[in-house]
Order: sequence, then structure tokens, then C-alpha cells
Amino acid sequence: MNCLIVDDNKLARTAMKQLASHVEQLHVLGECASALEAYNVLQKEKVDLLLLDIEMPGMSGLELTRNLGKKGPVIIFTTVKKDYAVEAFELNVADYLIKPVSPARFIQAIDKAKEICESQAQEVQSTDSEFVFIRDNGVLKRIRIDEILYLEAMGDYVKLHTTQKFHAIHTTLKAVEEKLPPGKFMRVHRSYIVALDKIESIEDGTIIIHKNAVPVADAYRAALNSKLNLL
Repeated sequence: MNCLIVDDNKLARTAMKQLASHVEQLHVLGECASALEAYNVLQKEKVDLLLLDIEMPGMSGLELTRNLGKKGPVIIFTTVKKDYAVEAFELNVADYLIKPVSPARFIQAIDKAKEICESQAQEVQSTDSEFVFIRDNGVLKRIRIDEILYLEAMGDYVKLHTTQKFHAIHTTLKAVEEKLPPGKFMRVHRSYIVALDKIESIEDGTIIIHKNAVPVADAYRAALNSKLNLL
């Protein structure tokens, strides 16, 4: 993982660089003394992980994280205060380290970041349109396409429903839709995609799949009807 250390304190940057030097999977691409400097580096370099201080002059680490959004690298906050833990959780960062950081705690955080980095490219990937791979509690699991009933958007997550259970995936419905075979799946609502061959009945704008009710929005109704073999 290409790593960028961002901290306005030179001694803190040196300490973090020393910790990183003992982790084989980490390559320290550079260090920045401000969030704005880091932002400029991110526009030019491929960075997988930010070790990011929170309280810095000008732009804070929290502000940088919000500005980067989902397009940014994986982030581990490094700070001397516990006050920002709730905000860090809301921003879905990989971990929250209180300085000074012990080697054991640092490795634990890096392991979390590594799992996220590995899963981002493989969170939902199709293989010959027969399987998808999803990340479930840090483990990549294979699910057969023909086991999927429907998918439901829930905030920053997508619930993938199968006949046995559902899996919560940290992604968007649009990202999943792009990777599923279009001939087998169709969006029927801004928050739902259904497997066409799993539809049991449709009544009053509602699809029934495996005893579950899925709404059909008016904007998708005509397209759905054209996909079905209506007699």
C-alpha cells in the first residue's frame, strides 16, 4: 500500500514513519505538513492510505476527509485527542489512533486498512456472470448469481438478499448494478434491483419475491413490463 503521512508536527511524522518502516506491505510515498499539501499530492499520486492527523492549521483532517469523499484513499486518523471519535466513525475511516501509538496498535490499524484496500476493487465483482464476490466481515465470499433475489439500498450500504440470508455491502446500488448481468437484473426503484427470474407476482405496483414485497416506481414500470414475457 502506498501511504502518505499527514501531520503538522514534524516529530509526530517521524514517529509515524518509523512505525511504518517496520510493516512490509507499507510504502511511505511521502509526508505532508498540512491537509492542503496532502490534497495537492493526492491529485497527482496514487495513494492507498492516509495516516492523517486531525487538528492542523488551515484545513483539518476532518475537513480533508469530507472533501475527498468516497473517491479518497483509505484513512486512519492519528490524533492526541479522543474527542473526534464519533465524527471519525461517521466518516467511515478505517481506524482512529491515539498518539503516541504503540507498534501493536499500529499493525492492527494497518491490517484493517489492508482489508479495505483489497476489498474495494473486489467488493462486488462478477466472474463469467455466474458468481459475485462480496466482502463480509473482512472475508471475501462467493455468491452464485442465481441465488440473489434482490438488492436494497440502505444509506451507504447495499443489502444483497438471497434465499438464505442477506449481506450488507459498503457500496452504492449504482456500483452493484454496473457489475451485475443486465439481462438477469433490473432496477425497479431508486432503492431496489430485482432478479427478473425470481419475480413471483406483481400487484398494485409491488413485486413479490420469496414472500418479500419490493416496490416498483412509476418511472421503471414500462421498462419492467417490456422485460417480462407478458401473454
